[in-house]
Formats: sequence, C-alpha cells, structure tokens
Amino acid sequence: MRLTMVGTGYVGLVTGVCFAGTGNDVTCLDVDARKIDALRQGRCPIYEPGLEELLERNIKNGRLRFTTDATEAYKDAELIFICVGTPSDDAGHADLKYVLAAADDIAAALKRFPGKPRTVVVKSTVPVGTTLKVRDRIRAAAPGTKFGIANNPEFLKEGDAITDFNKPDRVVVGVEDEETGALFRRLYDPFVRNGHPIFLMDILSSEMVKYASNNFLATKISFINEMANLCEAYGADIGKVREGMCADKRIGSQFLYPGLGYGGSCFPKDTLACIAMGQSAGVPVSVSQAVHDTNQHQRDRFFARIESHFGGNLKGKSLAFWGLAFKPRTDDVREAPALTLIRKALAAGATVRAFDPVASETARAELGNGPTIVSEMYEAAKGADALVICTDWDDFKSPDFDRLAAALKSPVVFDGRNLYRPDELVRRGFTYYSVGRAGAAPGSRAR
Repeated sequence: MRLTMVGTGYVGLVTGVCFAGTGNDVTCLDVDARKIDALRQGRCPIYEPGLEELLERNIKNGRLRFTTDATEAYKDAELIFICVGTPSDDAGHADLKYVLAAADDIAAALKRFPGKPRTVVVKSTVPVGTTLKVRDRIRAAAPGTKFGIANNPEFLKEGDAITDFNKPDRVVVGVEDEETGALFRRLYDPFVRNGHPIFLMDILSSEMVKYASNNFLATKISFINEMANLCEAYGADIGKVREGMCADKRIGSQFLYPGLGYGGSCFPKDTLACIAMGQSAGVPVSVSQAVHDTNQHQRDRFFARIESHFGGNLKGKSLAFWGLAFKPRTDDVREAPALTLIRKALAAGATVRAFDPVASETARAELGNGPTIVSEMYEAAKGADALVICTDWDDFKSPDFDRLAAALKSPVVFDGRNLYRPDELVRRGFTYYSVGRAGAAPGSRAR
C-alpha cells in the first residue's frame, strides 16, 4: 500500500519505518526541512533501540522517503496518517492546531487530486470526538470528495517501540464502515500473525481506548507508590509486599514497581486529558485526579527526604544524579522525575553533577547551564555529598561500590528505583535511602 505519515515525531517515524519494513511504500511529510534532510541521510532524530538500523535499511531499499512537499506526499497516498503533536496545557487540554492544520492540507490535496480512494487516519492521541471533527472539517473544505476516516491509536512503549509495533498485544481501529475495516485488516495482517487481535470499533470508542489504557497503567504506578509510602511509615518492605500481592493472577506484576512516579509524554498527558474531559462533560473523575496528585507528591516526598538528611539545608551541598531520562532505553526527558528533583536541588542552593547514558543532550536542552552534565557515571559522583538515582538504566545496577564510595565525599545514596539490596549497601558502609523498604536491621543506615 502507499502510505503517508504526516509528522516525523516519535509516532510518525516509528509507524512509517515499521510499515515500510513489511513492503509498503511510505512517504513521511514534515515542515522541518532540517529534520527531513537528516532523515534522508539515515540520521535518526530520536533515540530508540533498533530504529536507526531499520530507517537506513528501508531508505536503501526505496520503500521509505522523506519530504517537505505536501503535493509529493499526498498525490498517490492511499492512507494518510496524521501523526502530529497534540501538546497540552497544565490542565490537560490538548492543542489541536497541528491536527486541524493537517486536516486543512489534506482537504486541499483531495481537491487537487480527486477521484482516488483515500482514507484519512488520525493516529495522534486526541480528545474523544476529534477524529469526527477532522472528518467534518475536510468535508467542509473539500465538498463532494470521497474519503474514508479512521482512528488508529498507538500503544508504543519508548525503548521497546519496534517490538511493540511489530508484535502488538492488539491493534485498535475506529471506523465508520466495513470497507475501511477490511483495509486495516489487510494493512496490519503481517503484524498480528502471532494470534493477537485487531479490534474494529466505532471511532469514539477507539479514541477512548488509548486514554483508558494509559490512565489505568498510570493508576497502577501511583497505587504501588502509595503502598510504598505506607510501608515506610509502618516498617514494612514494599518488595515483599509486592511479591505477595502480585502472586494473585488477578493483579499481575506489570507497572507495579515503586519509585519516583511516571513521566514521559503519554502517562502525564493522558491522565490530565481524562481529568479535562471529565471537567468538560461534568463527570467526576476523582480516581484520575488522585493518580495525578499522587504522582506529583511522590517526587516532592523523595526530595523532602534528601533535604531532611542534610538538616533541611542543601545550600552549598553537591549532589550527583544518575539518570536523566524518564525511563531507560530512551533519551526522552519530558516530565522526567530527575529534572524535577534537579530543579528543586538547584533552587535550594545545591550544585548538581549528572550523568545519563543517552539523554545528556535532551536534558541539557531542558535544564540549561544549571547542572553540570558529564560523560561518565563516576565522574558525576566525584566529590558529591550524596548520589541520587532516578532512572533504572542497566549501567547503574551493578556498580563498583568501592569506586563509588571513593568518589563520593560521603557515602550516601538516595535510590529512587530500588536498584540495590539495603543490607549490602549497609555492609559496605553506605547510608542508603530507597522507596518503601525498611532498614536491613534495627539501627541500620538503610532508610
């Protein structure tokens, strides 16, 4: 099939590359000429394991092209995927200007190239009802033209996006007619031969599936963090509590790891979007609100422990940070807990040296010259009064503790991801703070 991706951000690029990988002819359209030039040369603008190799392969075999020319992108396209950003304000209201601008461009193309069957697909995460607004906007701007409309939400985990796309748990598509549904069954057939289903449903339900899924996963994260806080208060160990709880098949184990809370672009934005939709419709969404509030409080609570260790005064202290990305296997620092904690530390008068295996540049762009971002993990710890771990990169899971202790001014570790065993850190002479775990023994220095 001939496909066009409107937007070469995370969703548009992964989707385009993976569809090209199964033999489709894919054109990716973007207004950013510099980005398009880089992509034509096989340079990937985001860090995603496996993506750059697939990008280069599909460019080489001629199935993947990049352009800033809308005429070139739309002329022969059978399916046009809108994959542009939908940034939200602090209240969670999505800005749809890029989606609606894409709809206007598509309407103009339909008028220039009439007669060819096309389907317009909204793949951006949008408030419920947006796909139908796109349909109506195109109809109004290009009266008499025939096109199909669909919503096809993405369920890509950053760091595992290629696997998620090629071997999806499910594919969800919102359609208005059987013909469009059959088109998507053909398109996704190579990806669901593992027996996982394609769900064809109405468009409004398809849009809601995305929000409901992410909101539920965010709920699991906030729930386990709330339980971890109770464990700290009563001397229980969240690791043992988690094991006993997750043995229940009804509960499962995924997304039930205590830590600093969720970040990234999806969970924060989609949880706030559910809150905003509830407010707009006059429907109470108290669970979603509590999930968001708990997530924000988790960072504040952890920072309070850092301050408390230093007697409530961080002025003149030096903190080392390991991990800047919101999760491992990505360079995405949007809503990353590390950035929140670093900003708080700087505001309190501390100096910060930080390291991340891949997110240094994206973090530097967000944080400016406030912290010193270094290229080696032990260099970050050199002379620091404490180490703060914010991302569970594999690089940090089995460090040279003797080297770490020698680098630090004082052997203090604030582990926001529970990477280490408290008894081992205490044995090695560290003062060790983690999330939701009791000390290794009475009077120990594990907190």
